[in-house]
Order: sequence, then C-alpha cells, then structure tokens
Amino acid sequence: MPRLALYALVICVLAVTAAVVSFMQGSWLGVVWVLLAGVSSNMAIYYIRRAKADRAAGAVKATG
Repeated sequence: MPRLALYALVICVLAVTAAVVSFMQGSWLGVVWVLLAGVSSNMAIYYIRRAKADRAAGAVKATG
C-alpha cells in the first residue's frame, strides 16, 4: 500500500473517531469531522487505484 494512502486512511480513522466523540458530546462540530473523513477516504482510494494502475502500466511496459 502506498504511503500516502496509508496516511489518508489514518486521517480517516482519526476523523471518524473525532466525529463520534463530538456527536456524543452534543456538538455539531462533528459534521466537519465527517466531511474530513469523506475527503480523506476518497484520497486513500485515489492513491490505491493510482498505484495499481502504475504497477499495471509497468508490467505492460516490461513485457511489451
């Protein structure tokens, strides 16, 4: 797994945890944490797909 994808996943988990804590305390600030979790999960998916595509392109280049 690419390093940036791993960092994005860690941020996503932390943001979800912060959102749960915020909502448990009755704060609407949790909405911001949920949005941050969404952005970071999309970043993780992007970096994972990009690494997979780079590996596939490298394999095609090596054989072709």
